[in-house]
Amino acid sequence: MRKLFAKIHLWLSIPFGIIIAIVCLTGAILVFETEILEICYPSRYFVKEVKGEPLPPAALLNAARQQLPDSVKINGLRVMQDPKRTYQVVLPGKKAAAFIDPYTAEITGIDDGQGFFMQMMRLHRWLLDSYKRDGSFALGKAVVGYSTLVLAFILISGLVIWYPRNKKALKNRLKIKTKAGWYRFFYDLHVSGGFYATLLLLVLTLTGLTWSFGWYRDAFYTVFGVETAQMQGHTQAPASSDLKGKSGERGTRERGSKEKITNYTQWATVLADLQNRYPQYNSITIQDGSATVSAAQYGNTRGSDRYTFDPANGEITNVQLYKDLPNSGKIRGWIYSVHVGSWGGLTTRILSCLVSFLGAVFAITGYYFWIKKKIRKKK
Repeated sequence: MRKLFAKIHLWLSIPFGIIIAIVCLTGAILVFETEILEICYPSRYFVKEVKGEPLPPAALLNAARQQLPDSVKINGLRVMQDPKRTYQVVLPGKKAAAFIDPYTAEITGIDDGQGFFMQMMRLHRWLLDSYKRDGSFALGKAVVGYSTLVLAFILISGLVIWYPRNKKALKNRLKIKTKAGWYRFFYDLHVSGGFYATLLLLVLTLTGLTWSFGWYRDAFYTVFGVETAQMQGHTQAPASSDLKGKSGERGTRERGSKEKITNYTQWATVLADLQNRYPQYNSITIQDGSATVSAAQYGNTRGSDRYTFDPANGEITNVQLYKDLPNSGKIRGWIYSVHVGSWGGLTTRILSCLVSFLGAVFAITGYYFWIKKKIRKKK
């Protein structure tokens, strides 16, 4: 049985190891995307000086409209509670934003959402292939998906191979020797390190598969008591990047339609109301007629409360609290939070980053041992 699993481990690792290494390495890089960007572009994320009270949303957005190119559309405003942080003018596109000083209304930087980390994400999920919004076949997504599925079998077979025959062997299987040469170090890292990392790496693998295969996602939801029909029946408010853009000093011109005026003045009323309701929050994102409050520190870090308001007077007309959502409205955020390690704060993020990096190391060292063995046989 042990020999069978050894062969499974080897012959699955050889063709898929390179892809697994790429997916693991890019995953490790993406864990600390925000922190890395803050170090590289501090002026984007932090103000030069805190000067009294922030300007109202209308003043900020009108000033942003004057500084941004006419072709750039404004979708909303993301307000941060930390007085030392800039606000974000939400632009069309995933993660696209212009950063604005809330005290001076100066645009301090623009992220078009197509930089290094977006390419890392595309490499991580699709091997730089294009994303098919219509759900049609995408080669890159399929290759990543099947490689991730294979990784689950590699991890399980690795545990079977690792299982020691006696207590003496167990003691050796739990140590990583650092003074017995590089080969021994890499071998212990692969074997012993693999044992320590397998459980968390398997969790990352199983959650990651929900983005690759519909049949797996349905089965995953069912295991946690969420029916697929329930998922389809529950819709959340659209993300900021999915809404139609807006431009102009007081509003925007929508595609193929007449000009629509957005009354930014009432956004101050909405913002003040939400800030009174949430003494502690991460961010408040306001768009035309809707607002989202992110306050989660642990657990489902994508969990948020959603509000709709009357654009004419800023009065809140509907509330959708995260705590009142059915499981179908929470599971996606939980899967993401567990997959990226954000559910437990900095500690779990560090662990997720380390384990993802080790996943790439295990794949590379596996090739190293296989090539070494081939060379020895030839001699």
